[in-house]
Amino acid sequence: MKRMLVALLIILTSCQERQKDYKEAFIEGSNIKALNYDGLEYYIQNHPSETLVINFWATWCAPCIRELPAFEKLGKEYKNKDVTILLVSLDFPDQLEALKAFVEKKDLQSEVLYLDDGDANAWIPKVNDSWSGAIPATLITGSKRKKFYERSFTYEEIEQELNTLIN
Repeated sequence: MKRMLVALLIILTSCQERQKDYKEAFIEGSNIKALNYDGLEYYIQNHPSETLVINFWATWCAPCIRELPAFEKLGKEYKNKDVTILLVSLDFPDQLEALKAFVEKKDLQSEVLYLDDGDANAWIPKVNDSWSGAIPATLITGSKRKKFYERSFTYEEIEQELNTLIN
């Protein structure tokens, strides 16, 4: 009987959902979720979509701003194929008002997250070993494959990359 109780206890504790052990909040006056890297990683791993296209960008990055419409279009075109676009802002903490205003002005439909983690040297290699930290950068991840890009995209280019991973 004692062995059965120990076995049951082990089974129950191993089946519990991983505890959230990260910093998470919303930027005041917006629906932009602010996460540290552990939170972002947890969020990505537990996202219900089959495929995530994760774009790292900032409001002060001109190439990032130019490619945002391509990601917005991709999100609309592939919504029914279980593809979700996550726009991860790397704006600085003193630029949050600009980020909120930009998201509202551009009426971004993709989910915007703010990566609130100043230890870039720790989290950049976790995203991808080859990433220098320059933006724009994009990670496409799904159950089948994962690929990282340190460059900007047109709609046709990002669509082609997505299709090579989901088909």
